[in-house]
Amino acid sequence: MIEVTRINGTKLIVNAELIEFVEETPDTVISLVDGKKIIVKESRQDIKNLVILYKREFAAGFCLDS
Repeated sequence: MIEVTRINGTKLIVNAELIEFVEETPDTVISLVDGKKIIVKESRQDIKNLVILYKREFAAGFCLDS
């Protein structure tokens, strides 16, 4: 899960596994696999970095549990 900020300033948690793609149009739009779209303040690169960090933390936790 990653935390992002909607345009109105509210924070929300998004399941990184459900992100299909992220685009800047110029607002950053996160498109989910179910067709939902979320417009956020973070840049496309910020979202990419958050997802990478999430995946690293998930993999590290998985390795520790084995």
